[in-house]
This record gives sequence, C-alpha cells and structure tokens, in this order.
Amino acid sequence: MLERIHLAVVREVEKQGSLTAAAEALHVTQSALSHSMKKLEHQLGTDIWLREGRSLRLTQAGQYVLALADRVLPQLELAEQRLRQFARGERGALRIGMECHPCYQWLLRVVSPYLAAWPDVDVDVKQKFQFGGIGALFGYEIDVLVTPDPLFKHGLMFEPVFAYEQVLVVAKDHPLAGTAYVRPRQIANEVLITYPVPVERLDIYNQFLLPAGITPKRHKMIETTDIMLQMVASGRGVAALPRWLVQEYENTLGVVPVQLGPRGIAKQIFVGTREADTGVSYLRAFIELTRRTGPAGPPA
Repeated sequence: MLERIHLAVVREVEKQGSLTAAAEALHVTQSALSHSMKKLEHQLGTDIWLREGRSLRLTQAGQYVLALADRVLPQLELAEQRLRQFARGERGALRIGMECHPCYQWLLRVVSPYLAAWPDVDVDVKQKFQFGGIGALFGYEIDVLVTPDPLFKHGLMFEPVFAYEQVLVVAKDHPLAGTAYVRPRQIANEVLITYPVPVERLDIYNQFLLPAGITPKRHKMIETTDIMLQMVASGRGVAALPRWLVQEYENTLGVVPVQLGPRGIAKQIFVGTREADTGVSYLRAFIELTRRTGPAGPPA
C-alpha cells in the first residue's frame, strides 16, 4: 500500500516536472519508478496522474498524496536527522535524579554552562524526598543520579565528584557556636531539623547519634534549605548540612558550622549512570563538567 517512496515520487515529479527527472533525483530507474506507481494505483483503485501529452497532471487523489507528502516527508527527514544525532550522542534528554538535597545550587552551576555547550539536549531534574534513585536508574526513569550514598550494583557506575564535610549548623549565639567540635550527648536536648528523608539515610543519625545511643529532644522535618537555616538562625533548632553550604549563608543569616565529633564526618558526592550509557557523549560531557565544578564556584 502507500509507502514513503510513493510520497517521495509524487513530490519529486511535481518538483522536477517529469518521471525521468524524478527518477534521476531519487537514484532509481524510470522503469522501476513507473512500475511502483502503477502498482500503487492498482492497489488503490484510482489514478495518481493523468497524461496530457508529455506532461503529467495530478488527479484529485494525486493532489491529496502530494499534500500528504509535503506534510509527512519533512517530519520523517527531521526524525531521521534527530536519530542520527542520537546515535552520535549530539541530541537527547538528560534526566537527572537528585538524592543530595542541599546540592541544588551546585547543580545550577553545572547545568548553566552545560545547556550552553549542548543546545540540543533537554535537561530535567527529579528531586523528591522519598525518591529511590537506584530503582529509577534501573527503570530508565532517570539517566544520572547525584547522590552521597552510592549503591554499587552490576550495571551501574558511580564516579566521585567532590568531597565535603557534614557539620552541625547552629545560630551564632548558640552555646555550641565557637566550640571545636560537638559530641552526640550535646544534641540530646536540641530540636534537630532535617530534610524529610528516612532516618536511616541521615548521616547525623547513622554516623553520629545512633552509634552513641543518643536521640535529639525532637526531630523536625523541613523541605526547604532556606527555611531550615532561618529556623536555625532564630534559635528554633540545629541542623546538619554540608560545610560548603553553611559557609554560603554564614554572613547573611547568622549561622555557623560546628564539626561533628573529634574526627568530623567526611562525605563525597557521586554521579551514577548505567554502564550501558557510558558511550553517550552528551551524558559523558555532563559527568566531566560535574567533576570540574566545585560546590562553591564555577567550572575550573
């Protein structure tokens, strides 16, 4: 029945003015072209052209096929161009999953130059507090996972991006401000403010409080970093955040970082992808850019 070649023939005959010229433009023989179109006319039960001397005049059915060709063929040609770009890694959609909730400002510093360098790649960010990043990677819901807690599984690859220190955030006039470090028992009477994620995924619990058998007086969850720090600055509680993030707000909000324990809590941000996607150039370029972009400045 009606195929792409038929649309191309009708468009080319109209453009070139004859079957001979159309066959040459399409790199087929005139006999093959004529046979293909006669077969189509037979299948459809209607003529595409009427001969008027040496010229061809489109019938009403032929005019419809020409209008269809003018509408459909450019879309198919564009689709093929896009697919070739996909194959070369020049075009696509980069879906980023975020498990590092304080990293949003850092991500903006990565995305801005990335969009400029890859104008044909769309970027989408998925940031949910109950987000299961590993499952989303395996399920092809996202292409990149930004996380401080990589889970090394077959089929996934995680690369370190930057190291940071998790600290306690207190108001400038808090009794713990200015101390060298804080011990777990010193948080027992505090309101601890965190992002709304499971306790087992909070470093201040699993690496600091729970090993010492300590829990805070109250645990309050807030989604927004700005509001969290405003609460801390007003003496409504303490929080645990990366040192680099606290330093951005230190002068404007009146909050200070305090080391957690005598050794501190060292963490690292990783970028995870599927091993099968490592050859996609626009994805690889994003990972390289994250490795050059520190948490407190533009790309190096």
